[in-house]
Amino acid sequence: MSTPSEAGSSRPDPGLDAIMSERRRLINLAYRLLGSLADAEDVVQETYARWYAMSPERQEAVQSPGGWLTTVAGRICLDLLGSARARREKYVGEWIPEPVPDGPEWINGWSGGTTADPADRVTLDESISMAFLVVLESMTPAERVAFVLHDVFRYPFAEVAEIVGRSPAACRKLASSARHRIGTARGPATATAQRADVVRDFKRAWQAKDVNALIGLLDPQAVATSDGGGLATARLHPIEGAEQIARFFVDIAVLAEQESGLAIVVRTVNGQPGLVASQDGVAVAVLAFDVAGDRIKHIWGVRNPEKLRHWTAD
Repeated sequence: MSTPSEAGSSRPDPGLDAIMSERRRLINLAYRLLGSLADAEDVVQETYARWYAMSPERQEAVQSPGGWLTTVAGRICLDLLGSARARREKYVGEWIPEPVPDGPEWINGWSGGTTADPADRVTLDESISMAFLVVLESMTPAERVAFVLHDVFRYPFAEVAEIVGRSPAACRKLASSARHRIGTARGPATATAQRADVVRDFKRAWQAKDVNALIGLLDPQAVATSDGGGLATARLHPIEGAEQIARFFVDIAVLAEQESGLAIVVRTVNGQPGLVASQDGVAVAVLAFDVAGDRIKHIWGVRNPEKLRHWTAD
């Protein structure tokens, strides 16, 4: 780490600036690895705590502070992913990754890093979509870490191996397996403008309680999943089929008529068009959509208030 600022100087410590400038990248990385912004923030806090627990001499000996921080954060995430599976088995109802609002820090992520071996990459905006994060949830912790570090953040397998604790060849296989899962789940690309049109049409049909219009917007095999975490009303199991989903949302609209101050707006949810429902200015639900062509394949509705803290205006 660089020499501290001279006594009496108002200039910030350039070493401190360099260390703290890594925070955004670490948050982006940890969120994609864990699917929880709250957990990502805890990981970054713990990573910095470990850095500042070292003596100045040990900090000076670190050739790449950014690489050190990434390695520590990655290892913490790997440990958390292992324990998260046990925690989620006790979770009330379905667990959905925490949705994040629109903003350049999430859409753009971090574009730096070392150029890695050529591969079928995913873009940073795609890597934050709810559909992408849900597929990541199906991976083993090692697969998830290897894939995100290599295919999303462009780390070479030699560096990934140091974090995962396996050989570069083994990490290459892990990433390949994860890439296959992503490719199998990924549908045809749909332009953002078309996605937005479908979401707006869904909003209008929902508020109009038009069952037939909703059915027409849903894929016949569509699935709707909700997450209340035992803290808000939500279906404990996914709803399957266009008609069943349409009638479910109409029932919600009927109940919503009894509530004053409820507003539903189109917002960017994890980089894609989505919906946010607010009651007297407090977010009570965030909906993310997986759209293929002009049909909705999946709806994820997050109602757990602990996952909605970033959606309510101060």
